[in-house]
Amino acid sequence: MKRMIWVAMCLMGVGTASAEPLSQQRVLKDVQVLASDEFEGRGVATRAEDKTVAYIVEGFKTAGFLPGAKDSAGKPSYYQDVALRRFRVSSPELKFTLPDGKTVPVVQGENMTVATRGATADVTLNAPLVFVGYGVTAAERGWDDFKGVDVKGKIIVVLINDPDFVEPDLKTFNGKAMTYYGRWTYKYEEAARRGALGAIIIHDTDAAAYGWATVKNSNTRDRFDIVRPDPLKVNPVLESWIQADTAEALFTAAGLDLKALRVQALSKTFKPVELKGVTLSGTYKVAADEIHTRNVVAVLPGKTKPDEYVLYSAHWDHLGIGNPDATGDKIFNGAFDNATGVAGILELARAFAKAPRTDRSIVMISFTAEESGLLGSEYYASNPLFPLDKTVGGVNIDGLNIAGPTRNIELTGYGQSTLEDMLAETLKTQKRVVTPDQRAEAGLFYRSDHFPMAKRGVPMLFGAWGLDMVDGGLEAGKKFSEAYIRDHYHQPSDEYEPSWNMTGGLQDLEAYYALGRKLATAKVWPEWKPGSEFKAERDKSAMTRK
Repeated sequence: MKRMIWVAMCLMGVGTASAEPLSQQRVLKDVQVLASDEFEGRGVATRAEDKTVAYIVEGFKTAGFLPGAKDSAGKPSYYQDVALRRFRVSSPELKFTLPDGKTVPVVQGENMTVATRGATADVTLNAPLVFVGYGVTAAERGWDDFKGVDVKGKIIVVLINDPDFVEPDLKTFNGKAMTYYGRWTYKYEEAARRGALGAIIIHDTDAAAYGWATVKNSNTRDRFDIVRPDPLKVNPVLESWIQADTAEALFTAAGLDLKALRVQALSKTFKPVELKGVTLSGTYKVAADEIHTRNVVAVLPGKTKPDEYVLYSAHWDHLGIGNPDATGDKIFNGAFDNATGVAGILELARAFAKAPRTDRSIVMISFTAEESGLLGSEYYASNPLFPLDKTVGGVNIDGLNIAGPTRNIELTGYGQSTLEDMLAETLKTQKRVVTPDQRAEAGLFYRSDHFPMAKRGVPMLFGAWGLDMVDGGLEAGKKFSEAYIRDHYHQPSDEYEPSWNMTGGLQDLEAYYALGRKLATAKVWPEWKPGSEFKAERDKSAMTRK
């Protein structure tokens, strides 16, 4: 009860009198349901999807939010249908042949992963390997790792992240903060653009920001993409990761020093190097079909400006059922990622619906297929149900704080928009602050559902829990975060635990509520700051907001 009274006082402190106090108990109840074994890891296009989206719809409906979409007959619906292509790889029988004739068999998920979002039929490979450093072509930075070398019909081998990860002081890219050039998605896209048969990414736990278990669990299951006329124009035949020690053995067999080549790859003068005498050959089966999944969309119309929108989002999907871990558990429950986020926006919906109606409309979206490459949000951003130029701004929640109260909220993409200044002002009522992301090198800004909106100009915040713990400071926060990433991220062990301390998560929800309410009752239009790569896109529609 004391907690709820404190919450109400905080909300009133930022001009939100009569707001329904946020409830830690309701949030935890939703998490426990969505992350239970009954929901089978909330896999896309599985029987668990039906159960998951129905639960979310019921939550929005009970709260008082209206359907935000329409069905095929034009009737109001909480579902936005999303068409995807599913790629299922099976029976991979691949091997590396070395210059001396010896072979190294590929063991799916152990020394390498075999996946595709380009091939729609069975694959036969027999191709040479070319090391292309970070595999980056960035004309605006004067950077070209390919130097005119033709990689058509070959398989490129690349390093994860971008060169500044190793030498952030170079500032060739964005210092410590990863750019999009460092993401695995970019590596595969660049391979396809250049006609390569495939791309093999050399795994590095620090540079990738996750361990091999996460790579294995994410890349040995069904893969999804939006439906494209020619998938091979965007994604290659082979999308792969390889263990670092396996890669090093291949380079050594080709008479190359991978360690030395890593250093050379930090320079603009780097040139591609062929792994002479090393080939990858064999077959794998591919079954490709079109499936339909759903975004869940709900709206609370504004009283005076219903055609202007404040957005909250949280993806509902996780990895479903996959390979069992050492304990035999094969359900990837996704309790933190992202049952907490969905529970968060359900609780925010309850608060908004029971408080005095805002001038602008409040939109809640639970996206599908985030874990498959932000596909649900990409689909929505390409087919918006509410005009993006009239979407004031928003908050994306991809994991709530489960570690306890903090002195801060960390923002990925720090320094991008005036939304963060508004959040900082809001946090003053809690005697907390906004700080930059402590893991900027992980490229988190490109890894969640706010990104497709930002690309199209919509100011979005993606807040991570702050690491400056009230009890233990930064050291305790980093220790907790590192343990989660190492032991639970994209693993069956991401389950609800009674030991969770959700007081910090509720603090963050309070701040997001207060920020959203301010956006929805003011005339302000947040802006991207000078220098942001998203400012130009937003400025194109500036006249519609006059």
